Amino acid sequence: PRSMPTGQRNVVRSNDSASLWNCTLSPGWTQEEVQVLRKALLKFGIGNWMKIIESECLPGKTIAQMNLQTQRMLGQQSTAEFNGLHIDALQIGEINSKRQGPDIKRKNNCIVNTGGKLTREQVEQRRMAHKSKYEVSADVWSRIDLPKPENPFLLLEKKREELQSLKSELEDLRARMSAIEQ
Repeated sequence: PRSMPTGQRNVVRSNDSASLWNCTLSPGWTQEEVQVLRKALLKFGIGNWMKIIESECLPGKTIAQMNLQTQRMLGQQSTAEFNGLHIDALQIGEINSKRQGPDIKRKNNCIVNTGGKLTREQVEQRRMAHKSKYEVSADVWSRIDLPKPENPFLLLEKKREELQSLKSELEDLRARMSAIEQ
């Protein structure tokens, strides 16, 4: 929002993340959380954010954060061609990381769309191709168990404590740097 200086886009919303706007990698995802999201996407399908939230497997994560992390995992900006599919996002990301060519443009290692907007039919054709090639069977995804913290409030409190510790460490480093500069 602050990087977009005018209009409605300049309104800061509660689900905004600075990394959504400046395209830097989010520091807010641990490898464990990425693996949980990977399993959740396999179980519920790409884009089924409310089911993931209702499963309580990633407490504190917003839809915007999950969508952005999914884009990183897929290695591409647009997720429409995978919508609803039970696929391994990291498998697609590995394939996308190897794609080369003059028509492939990347931003932060993600393929971005530089051409015209795809028609609904084109998106659906791609989705059906991905479904037949990459989707795991219902027998597999229906048996995926997702971790569920016993008390999400305790987990959030732990994260707050970690954040406070990091803030204290940062202040200490700033004080040391200031002392060195003098």
